Amino acid sequence: MVTGVTLGSFEHLPAHSRRCSFWVLDPTSDGAAVDLEFENEVWLSTIMLEWGSCGQLLSVDGDTIGCALYCPPRAVPRASTFPTSPVSPDAVLLTQLRIDSPADADLHSATLIQAVVGDLVNRGVRALEAFGIRHNADDASPAIPNATAHATCSAATCMIDADFLEKVGFEVVAPHHRFPRLRLELDRDHGWKQDVESALEQLLVAASISVVDIEQKSTVGAR
Repeated sequence: MVTGVTLGSFEHLPAHSRRCSFWVLDPTSDGAAVDLEFENEVWLSTIMLEWGSCGQLLSVDGDTIGCALYCPPRAVPRASTFPTSPVSPDAVLLTQLRIDSPADADLHSATLIQAVVGDLVNRGVRALEAFGIRHNADDASPAIPNATAHATCSAATCMIDADFLEKVGFEVVAPHHRFPRLRLELDRDHGWKQDVESALEQLLVAASISVVDIEQKSTVGAR
C-alpha cells in the first residue's frame, strides 16, 4: 500500500531516510554536531507547510519498506552542485527512492514512482527530474548502518540508479558519465501513465522469471 507522507508520519520513514544528510545539509557542512533526525524532520515539515505533499510511503503487511521524496529544487542544498545542474525551472526534483527490502526492489521502486507521478500530475506539475548515478566498481554493495546514516551518506548510497530511472520512462536531458540528469514529462497528453505502467508490467515479468529460476535451482539442488 502506498500513502502520502504527512506531518505526522515522519517516524514511519525508513531509518536511513530519517537521518540522511546527503540532500538536506549544505554540502560544505561536515554535519558533525548536527541532530540529523531533527534536521530531516524540520526540512520535510517546512516543505510540506510551504509547498504541500513531498513524499510517498510504501507499506507491506503494515510495515513500511520504502519511500520516495520529492520537492522543488530550491529546497535542496545539494541540487546546484552537480555537473548537470540546474534542474529545469518547470520540474520538481526526485531526491530519494529507498527500498529497505531487497526482494522485488525494482518493482517496489516503480510502484512508488507511479504514486509520485500521480500526485504531481494532479497538482499540475509539468515534469519530474532526478540526478541519477552511474555506478562503478567502487560503489559495490555499500553498507548503510541505520544508526550511523551520516557516516555512510554518499552519492553511491543516497542517489537513484540512472539505469532504473530509464527503465521507468525517464530520459537523459543532461548527459554525464557519472551524474546524468533525467526527466519524466508529466503533461497529461504525454502518456506518462502508459510508460510507467508498462515498466511495472515488465518488472513484474522479470520478478516472476527470477522466482521460477530460484525454485527450479532449489529443486535441482535437492535431488
